Amino acid sequence: MSLSLRQHRIVVTGGTGFLGAAVCAQLRQRGCELLFVPSHQEFDLIDTSAVERLFREFQPEIIFHLAAEVGGIGANRREPGRFFFSNLQMGMNLIEGARRHGLRKFIQVGTVCAYPKFTPVPFREEDLWSGYPEETNAAYGIAKKALLVMLQSYRQQYGLSGIYLMPVNLFGPGDNYDPLSSHVIPALIRKCVEAQQRGLSEIEVWGSGNASREFLYVDDCAAGLILAAEHYDEPAPVNLGANQEISIRNLVQLIVELTGYSGQVTWDHSQPDGQPRRCLDTSRAREKFGFVAQTTLRDGLISAIADYRAQVNSMTAFQ
Repeated sequence: MSLSLRQHRIVVTGGTGFLGAAVCAQLRQRGCELLFVPSHQEFDLIDTSAVERLFREFQPEIIFHLAAEVGGIGANRREPGRFFFSNLQMGMNLIEGARRHGLRKFIQVGTVCAYPKFTPVPFREEDLWSGYPEETNAAYGIAKKALLVMLQSYRQQYGLSGIYLMPVNLFGPGDNYDPLSSHVIPALIRKCVEAQQRGLSEIEVWGSGNASREFLYVDDCAAGLILAAEHYDEPAPVNLGANQEISIRNLVQLIVELTGYSGQVTWDHSQPDGQPRRCLDTSRAREKFGFVAQTTLRDGLISAIADYRAQVNSMTAFQ
């Protein structure tokens, strides 16, 4: 049974972030006027009393829970405890609040990091519990996976309508380019553009380049989340991806080409590759709510590179 989002009060946690901004933009395009984006300064979701105040003040009927403590391999290695506690606590507070306040629907964004390290490719949702996640981001992945269990348990005992979506690695305009916390695509874009601007003859990249990844354009992911909110209401988790696997080595070559960087690439084999392969089976999303990604990796990278260059030019103009 379809749910009309326009008629309901919607809260988007993390609504000013990378994915959240895209979700909010698309909800507004659909005519959702009762849309609320709580700021971290006003509503620290780790604080149970702040979450209770959020429910009292906004009186949401639908929540998209996108707020998260995230980062690349380096950030996950530095702060696994913070990533575990923060992500688990935020989700637990919100899901319990949803139960207590009779929420109409809860949309939880999970992570591909929850999958076992050696999951057969393409990753099928049924394989989620067949092993331990890749060690460098296991704390984050397990915290997110625990929220799937909580939603399924609350559906069974309390009748809470909660769904769980697992996007593959996201990219696109508005991404995080901070070298201390960024993921692979924005980190590589920044590295290549800066090297080009500074006339460097060489850039260094972590790992061997042999690992593979799949990437989903941020606007496509936002569209998938909204389609699921409207048309999906089952306890089983659902993958969101683009069906385009690429090795990190080939990804680097593509970003080098698209940025116009002409120097050499060296590989730091002392640094980890992370999970050996990532590529999702997205048939459930297609069959259950008609989601198919629309943006190719090349087209999305062109947009992301243009976005980063615009940010750099803007910062330079104010210096």
